[in-house]
Amino acid sequence: MSMLANSEHAAGTGEEPPDTGAVRPAAEDRHRLTATQGLAALSLDAMASVAYGPEAIVLVLAAAGAHGLGFTLPVTLAIAALLAVLVASYRQVIAAFPDGGGSYAVAKRHLGRRTSLFTAASLVLDYVLNVAVSVTAGVAALTSAFPSLYGDRLWICLGVLALVTGVNLRGIVDSAKAFIVPTAVFVGSILAVIVVGLFRSAPASTEAAAGHASVLSDNATAVGALLLLKAFAAGCSALTGVEAVANAVPSFRAPATRRAQRTEVALGALLGAMLIGLSVLIGRFHLQPVEGVTVLAQLADASLGHNWAFYVVQFATVILLALAANTSFGGLPVLMSLLARDNYLPHVFGLKADRQVHRHGVLALAAVSALLLVFSGGDVNTLVPLFAIGVFVGFTICQVGMVRHWRQERSAGWRGKALLNGFGAVLTGVSAVVVTATKFTEGAWLIVVALPLLVLVLEAVHRAYGRIGERLGLGRVPEAPRRCHSLVVVPVSSLSRLTSKALTAAVSLGDEVVAVTVAQPDAEGRRAVESLRRDWELWNPGVDLVELPAPSRSSLGRPIVEYVRELSDRHPDNRVTVLIPEVEPAHVWQRLLQNQRGAVVAHAVRRDTDAVICRLRFRIAAGTPR
Repeated sequence: MSMLANSEHAAGTGEEPPDTGAVRPAAEDRHRLTATQGLAALSLDAMASVAYGPEAIVLVLAAAGAHGLGFTLPVTLAIAALLAVLVASYRQVIAAFPDGGGSYAVAKRHLGRRTSLFTAASLVLDYVLNVAVSVTAGVAALTSAFPSLYGDRLWICLGVLALVTGVNLRGIVDSAKAFIVPTAVFVGSILAVIVVGLFRSAPASTEAAAGHASVLSDNATAVGALLLLKAFAAGCSALTGVEAVANAVPSFRAPATRRAQRTEVALGALLGAMLIGLSVLIGRFHLQPVEGVTVLAQLADASLGHNWAFYVVQFATVILLALAANTSFGGLPVLMSLLARDNYLPHVFGLKADRQVHRHGVLALAAVSALLLVFSGGDVNTLVPLFAIGVFVGFTICQVGMVRHWRQERSAGWRGKALLNGFGAVLTGVSAVVVTATKFTEGAWLIVVALPLLVLVLEAVHRAYGRIGERLGLGRVPEAPRRCHSLVVVPVSSLSRLTSKALTAAVSLGDEVVAVTVAQPDAEGRRAVESLRRDWELWNPGVDLVELPAPSRSSLGRPIVEYVRELSDRHPDNRVTVLIPEVEPAHVWQRLLQNQRGAVVAHAVRRDTDAVICRLRFRIAAGTPR
C-alpha cells in the first residue's frame, strides 16, 4: 500500500521523483548547489563549531589544572580521527543513498522501521536545536561586545532567525551565495590565526584575557580516563553538522553524488585542520581559560595582536555563529520531505516551490525554532545542554547500519570498510552515552523524553495515512467508472453577471441545474426573495429557482445542507454538485469588503454532506467596468 500511496501522492502534488544524480534540465539545475556553494550552505554549523569545540575540551580539562590542559592536543587528535572516520563513512553513505536522508536512509534500509524513526527523530531535534543554539550563540557574542544590547537579545535572536528564514525561502542556492563571503572570511581568519601563531615563539598580546579570573581548578584532580572521556565527548560538539551534506544530496547539481562527496571531504579537511591547529596553539601559548573571554578570542589576541585583525576574527565569529543555523535549513527540509514521502509526516512537507525549496519545511523549522528562542529567552546556556545528543545518536545508528550494508554487499574491501564503520560506531556510541549522562541533570532529560514522543507522533501520522489508504482502496483494482445523473445546485442571492457566469458553468457541468436562494424569516428577507423571484421570472434563464426557508437570520448554510441531503436521499444514484459563485477582487485589500457567504456555505456543505463543492471565481479586473 505504501508504494501506491506514495505514487498517488507524487502524482497528486506534481513533485518530481528523488534526484539520483542524473542529468537535469539546466533551468532546474540553476536552483541547486555546486560543491563550493554546498560548503557555504551546509557547513556553517560544523565550521562555527571551532569557536566552541576546543573551548569545551579546555574547560573540562581545566579541572585537572595546568597539567590537564596538556592533554588538549591528544584529545583533539582523537576527535580529528573520529572526524576522519565520519567523513569517510558519510562519503560512502552519499554514494549508497543518493536520494538523501543520511542516517535515516541507512537505518530504514538496514536496521528496520522503528530504528529509522528513532534516527529521524534525533536528527529533527538536533536540527531544530542547532538553529536555536547557533542564533543565541551569535547574539551572545554580539551582546558581549555591545553590553547595551543585552536586554534586547530575544528580539535580536528573532530578527536573525527571520533573516536566515527569508534567505532560505528564496532557495538554497541564494542562501549559499549570501553566506559564501562570511564563510570565507571566517575560515580565512581562523587559518590566519593558526599560521601566524605557528611562527610565534610567544604570544603577541594577552590584553584580551587581562584582568579576567582564571577558571583553572584550585583543587586539581588527576587526569584519569573518565576526565579524558568527558573532554572527548565535550569536544565532539565540534562534529555537529558533519551529516548535513549526506542528508541534502538531492540539493546538489548533477552529478549530485560526486559534488556532495567533494563537499563532505572539503568540510572534513577544513574542520580537522582548524581544530588541530587551534589545539596546537593552545599548547604553544600555554593558554588558560578565563571567565568572560572565549578561548578563540585569546588565541586571536596571542597570534595576531590586539588590533584590527583581532576584531575581524571576533566579528567573523559572531556572524558565522549566527548564520550557522543555515545548515539546518539546508538539511532538515530535505529529511522532512523523505519522511513525508514515506507517510510519516504530512505530504505537504514533500512539496517544492519553483526554486526547489521545501517551503513548508523551512517555515515549520523557523516556527519551532522561534518557540525555542522565546522559551529560552534568547539565553544560550539554557539550550546548550540539550544540544548534540541527537546528532551522536544519528552518528551511531548510521555507523551500525553501514556495517550491515557492507556485510550484505560484500564488495571489494568490504571488511576494511565495515571495520572502519564499526570502530566509528563504538566511538560515537560512547560519546552519545557520556554526553547524555554528563548533561542529563542540566536539561538533557528533555531530549531523552522528547525522542520517543516524536517517534510516537511519526507513527501516528503513518497509521493515519494507512487508514486513509485503506478507505481509498489503495493497492486494489477499483471498480470501473460509470456515468451517473449529475445535479448541480447553485446558491444565488441576486441577479448579476456573477449569477449568469455561475449558471453557464452549471449547465455545462450537469445534466440538471437548480438555483436556490435562502429566504430569511423577517420582513426584509421576504421582500428580498419576492424581488429576486420577480426578476428571475422576467430574466427566464431556463433554470428553476427554489426558495429555502431559514430558521433564523444567522442561518445560511443549514438550509442548503438540508436541501442537498434531501436530494441525495431522494436520488441516491445522483451525483450532487454545489457550485458556489464568488467574486475575486482586483486587489488583496478588497477581500476585506467581501461578506464571506461563499466560504460559510462551502464549509457547511463540506462538513455535513458528500456533495462535490465547486467554487467559481469571478475575477474583477482593475480599471473601469465594461
